[in-house]
Amino acid sequence: MALALCLILLYTTVVDVKCDPGALVDVVIDRYSIPRACPREVQNEDFVRYHFNGTFHSDGKQFDSSHDRGTAFISQVGLGRLITGMDRGLQGMCVNERRKITVPPHLAYGTIGTGGGIIPPDAVLVFDVILLDIWNAEDKVEIRTISKSESCKRTAAATDYIRYHYNGTLLNGSVFDTSYSRNSTYDTYVGEGHLIQGMDEGLLGMCVGERRVIIVPPFLAYGEKGSGPNIPPQATLVFEVLMVDIFNTKDKLTVEVKEVPKNCTRKTVVGDYIRYHYNGTFLDGSAFDSSYQRNSTYNTYIGKGYVISGVDKALQGLCIGEKRKVTVPPHMAYGEQGVGELIPGSAVLVFDIHVIDFHNPKDAIAIEILHKPKECDITSDVDDLIEYRYNCSTMDGTLLYSSDHYDLPPATTLGSNKVIQGLDEGLRGMCEGERRRVIVPPHLGHGEDGAKGVPSSAVLLFELELLDLKKGVPEGYMFVWLGESPDPLFPAMDINGDKEVPLEEFTAFLMAQIEEGKGRLRPGMDANNIIKDMFDNQDRNRDGKIVLSELKLKADEEPKHEEL
Repeated sequence: MALALCLILLYTTVVDVKCDPGALVDVVIDRYSIPRACPREVQNEDFVRYHFNGTFHSDGKQFDSSHDRGTAFISQVGLGRLITGMDRGLQGMCVNERRKITVPPHLAYGTIGTGGGIIPPDAVLVFDVILLDIWNAEDKVEIRTISKSESCKRTAAATDYIRYHYNGTLLNGSVFDTSYSRNSTYDTYVGEGHLIQGMDEGLLGMCVGERRVIIVPPFLAYGEKGSGPNIPPQATLVFEVLMVDIFNTKDKLTVEVKEVPKNCTRKTVVGDYIRYHYNGTFLDGSAFDSSYQRNSTYNTYIGKGYVISGVDKALQGLCIGEKRKVTVPPHMAYGEQGVGELIPGSAVLVFDIHVIDFHNPKDAIAIEILHKPKECDITSDVDDLIEYRYNCSTMDGTLLYSSDHYDLPPATTLGSNKVIQGLDEGLRGMCEGERRRVIVPPHLGHGEDGAKGVPSSAVLLFELELLDLKKGVPEGYMFVWLGESPDPLFPAMDINGDKEVPLEEFTAFLMAQIEEGKGRLRPGMDANNIIKDMFDNQDRNRDGKIVLSELKLKADEEPKHEEL
């Protein structure tokens, strides 16, 4: 045993000791557990906090233990506040290092010992020590950046309100608190004394998404009193921090225009109804909502309070197809309350918005003529039968329907309510061969309910081409005169002058009027059937011929649309 005690390990001071098995000349240090990482070692004037067991070298009997008291020992090294042997034995220690320090009597309590007989005279003392903490009165808050976003447009400044996650440990690594276990950020004003001084300093200058280690000496933390059961007196605190959010109560809405279409004839105003897609994230990039995931646009009126005030304001002045990134401070979003588990209190929200379309309930259709033939004497109107080609898409270019998908082009009689009102109006006034682009607002299209394949409240874009035009007759009529009818009429109908008009003669008369451009049959129906119906209406006695008395009798009655 005497030979073993001759092996002296002093970390910072080299002491020349001759091997004398009879007596110890200096402190003997056995560093039996050394941590791999040792960023700092004990030096003179450092404060230390450590646990120890004190035993006599002679018989191993314990005379003192901080473990038994449940409170670590705190002192300053190198200023005579400890026995000389401990002052020397603690030099060069690392946090979490374990040492056995053997102290000879002349570096302990000497030939006198201590009062009360706890330490007898000339006692060799052995201290089994684990170092928990080191700090110095000159220490400042230490900041180590773990990671930082390349784009950092803003850093935390005094009076900002911040949200951050943290793991809090003592210098020896024991955890005293963590926000992650509560699944909730720590939210507070920075630089205004709401935090311990060291954290107030350490959080300044952080970017959202940045990770830092902030080491706070005890006098900038909880000092001599500590805090609760987990933070002892004079404890250095280590915080690993992730900055989640920063804002200031003076912040305004931030709008970053990402993309604007070349053609923008109109921008959104208060009262418009808008359909848009969005991705909603927090400042750290974590998502909280997305219309794309629901495969459905968000539809609302602008400026009427149906959405949070920041978004309501950001939706004004946009073009169809425009993309914006909007950063909304909490006081223009959901404030201190947040929204359940979806949006925390005091959260800054970021919306990436893509405008699909918008309209106003007072909008009419918009017509853009793409091509018009040089000769355009006859144009489409109510009651005309037309054939046309079309592509129908939403305003973002998504094709919904096309006549090219069918073998034959569609045909309709204008004004007969066979197509949506906006399309019917957009097809009027066209020449054969004319091409148009027609924008139809929802209230002239498929409305709030939409239709199969058509989203609700969608503005529709039609690309139209008029292929064929047959002028029509008013609703309820089978034949109309394009000018004055023959007067008297019956002699004109009675081609052979025999005072009676059979079906064949009646047919020949009407066809002649049509060929000469004096009259017109309803288009889209079989001419022979129409003429037969007209003949039957005049042939009151059903004898297969019309005579003058029947025609006159008919003229005296209330008019019937099918008749002459």
